[in-house]
Amino acid sequence: MLDIAPYLVTPGTEANLAARDTRSTEGFNGGKLEGKEALKPLNSTLAELQTRLWAESKQKLLIILQAMDTGGKDGTIRSVFEGVNPQGVRVWGFGAPNEWELAHDYLWRIHQRTPENGGIAIFNRSHYEDVLIVRVKGLVSEQRWRQRFDHIVEFERLLADEGTTVVKLFLHISKKEQKERLEARLREPDKRWKFNVADLEDRKLWEDFSVAYEEAISRTSSEHAPWYVVPADRKWYRDLAVASILIKALEKMNPTYPPEPDLEGVVVE
Repeated sequence: MLDIAPYLVTPGTEANLAARDTRSTEGFNGGKLEGKEALKPLNSTLAELQTRLWAESKQKLLIILQAMDTGGKDGTIRSVFEGVNPQGVRVWGFGAPNEWELAHDYLWRIHQRTPENGGIAIFNRSHYEDVLIVRVKGLVSEQRWRQRFDHIVEFERLLADEGTTVVKLFLHISKKEQKERLEARLREPDKRWKFNVADLEDRKLWEDFSVAYEEAISRTSSEHAPWYVVPADRKWYRDLAVASILIKALEKMNPTYPPEPDLEGVVVE
């Protein structure tokens, strides 16, 4: 398991995304093949911790995944949660809000998807889109999206106070890596379905999105809901880092199985 300290954005400090190496393999001496092998025992550990969390049914874990386009959110979920009981894990994607959602406050649709006791919820995109894409594309006024930083910090404090552990992961890729992944989607038939021409328009806004992410992460990394910036150019290392962060979070939660009932004299006919 990797040391997760290098990925943490310490509350009150700047995220400093430009200085973070997107191709880092810090703390791991092997390559891709060794990394994939090293993930297997972490998958097993994560599955055991998730089983204990589900059985205990007192705590809950919310995982927020954010990234630039092609950042690898779907792949991370598939790889890291391999073997985990799907009964206790729910994945929610948050695309553009529909008309009914827009008729409510921007956190309304989010709050409904937070995890129940014993559960893990994974947000593939999240309420952070409401300080990212709305900022970059000018969908609301600056005054409005700036107010949302404080809203979000307090919303996550509410979740934490009510027993939810909140872990936020920014999968950090380079612009060069994004180009290669987009080209692969065009080149490889089994990936072409993922290609969206609109991604090319968003790519033109790379610098604007980088600035938006920098401020959002810096302003909202807190003791009760910290941000981790994960090097994500190398998918295998990304998976190791994410698994390590989640295992550390669950170990700190320390879920335990309920007391065993008194079964003396019970006979199965």
